[in-house]
Amino acid sequence: MLTEIRIDGLGVISTATAQFHAGLTCLTGETGAGKTMVVTSLHLLSGARADAGRVRLGASRAVVEGRFTIDDVNDAARAEVAQVLEAAAAEQDDDGSVIAIRTVGSDGRSRAHLGGRGVPASVLADFTAPLLTVHGQNDQLRLQRPDQQLSALDQFAGDAVGTLLRKYQVLRRSWLDARTELLERTARSRELALEAERLEHSLNEIDAIAPEPGEDVRIVDEVRRLSDLDSLREAAATAHGALAGPADVPEDGSGALEALGAARARIEAADDPALVALAPRLADAIAVVVDVTTELSGYLSDLPSDPGALDSLLTRQAELKTLTRKYAPDIDGVLAWAQEARTRLGSLDVSEEALAKLAAEVDTAAERVREAAKKLSAARTKAAGKLATAVSAELGGLAMGKARLEVEVRPMLAGAQDSAPLTVDGKELHAGSTGVDEAEFRLAAHSGAQSLPLSKSASGGELSRVMLALEVVLAGSEHGATMVFDEVDAGVGGRAAVEIGRRLARLARTHQVIVVTHLPQVAAFADTHLVVDKSDDGKGTVNSGVRALTNDERVVELARMLAGLDDTETGRAHAEELLATARAEKAGAEVATR
Repeated sequence: MLTEIRIDGLGVISTATAQFHAGLTCLTGETGAGKTMVVTSLHLLSGARADAGRVRLGASRAVVEGRFTIDDVNDAARAEVAQVLEAAAAEQDDDGSVIAIRTVGSDGRSRAHLGGRGVPASVLADFTAPLLTVHGQNDQLRLQRPDQQLSALDQFAGDAVGTLLRKYQVLRRSWLDARTELLERTARSRELALEAERLEHSLNEIDAIAPEPGEDVRIVDEVRRLSDLDSLREAAATAHGALAGPADVPEDGSGALEALGAARARIEAADDPALVALAPRLADAIAVVVDVTTELSGYLSDLPSDPGALDSLLTRQAELKTLTRKYAPDIDGVLAWAQEARTRLGSLDVSEEALAKLAAEVDTAAERVREAAKKLSAARTKAAGKLATAVSAELGGLAMGKARLEVEVRPMLAGAQDSAPLTVDGKELHAGSTGVDEAEFRLAAHSGAQSLPLSKSASGGELSRVMLALEVVLAGSEHGATMVFDEVDAGVGGRAAVEIGRRLARLARTHQVIVVTHLPQVAAFADTHLVVDKSDDGKGTVNSGVRALTNDERVVELARMLAGLDDTETGRAHAEELLATARAEKAGAEVATR
């Protein structure tokens, strides 16, 4: 719900603040006072395109700030808003409300903020979409568009159409994916066959060499080792001889091991305890030398004795390099490439059998989509009759008693350039994301009149009433959204104006409704009455402000709206009577709904 709005530097409004409450709020004021600027400000908060021409003359920028609460909307809207706030890292105030700000500079530049965070204007649109609906003259024109009419029909039908539509969309996506794959394989069969041949050749080359993970790194180390084989053998043999003595005469006692043994024996034979205490340390040294001597013997025995071992390793290294030059920087990369190539090769079956199997899958998917589309069309056709009856009944209460709305659901024929037509009952139809249907609202303005599309049959006033009747019907059990109506009473008066007031008051039982009106019959039904005042400082500067009216002030304002009778007793009496009648009707309606 919209709870407050502040406007600075927009049109004739220098600074204005207005608070909104639940129920029906009417904004009135003299022509040119700036009522439209209030609606314009709400359009800006809804992410509409910024117009520098709306900035007040002499001001550097226009600023619109709105405060919204989200606890009083339905669960779906609350979840949608929460998702937008989380994505934008926006914060709620302590009372749970969220502040949205739109700034328009005199140079045409626009900025938007949501919950203290700078955001694109499109994020404001996403935030306000489930919270705020603004109906102006342009919105009435949108009602003439087939896509908007189909959307209204689906909204009226609810889950009866929504569930079928979601199922159709899932099946359509699968069908289009399979169809695209078939077309791609068929059109690129030669190209794909060549790709498969290249992959097979590469995999055969890799399999023939059969590299092992990390083999290239191990071979580099081994080649380096074998290249220094003679010097390594000499170093190990010399060290072994120094420890164990000459290999050809080990008993000559010239090795370190023999010397350590002799030293240990002499010390152990001594009578001096201090000298004998050194014997364990010599024993440790002998053990270390024995271990090293043994490891040196093993190292010498492991050194290759085959003079061709190095050549074999160099040959293997050359084979591996042929792979790393072609497929990856190292052998591990080559093995990873081979795995991906095998996966890709498995998906490149372009044989006649494979294409026939895929074509059968496409036909099966198309049949599923066809059946889903037919069920969706049938559900829409059923809902269309109910919607037409409900809206026609509402029109009867809006002084259009002889008018009749018809809702026609018809198939959309596929065009010559349609990329994915769907055959349904022998007709080539366009399978769009919303189904194979299009809807058309037709209006017969009076008894016996031919029904014609809204764009050809409805005047401005009639279109306003059709839109209001549709909103009342669509409101259903939904709660919490804010609806703003501008010029909804254009071209009407008298009894029709009273009926519009009644419908708006009824709509306000489940929604917050804000109406800009020039009709006292509508304003009399308001729960909150705001007036836009215009003042002149005598120097040619006009400024407008917004203020809430007391009960006495409402009488004066309604009298003014009654052909300018605010300064006459007759006008005020008429206004009081109008207010009393509206209050009585609202009270009676509330009792009836309990």
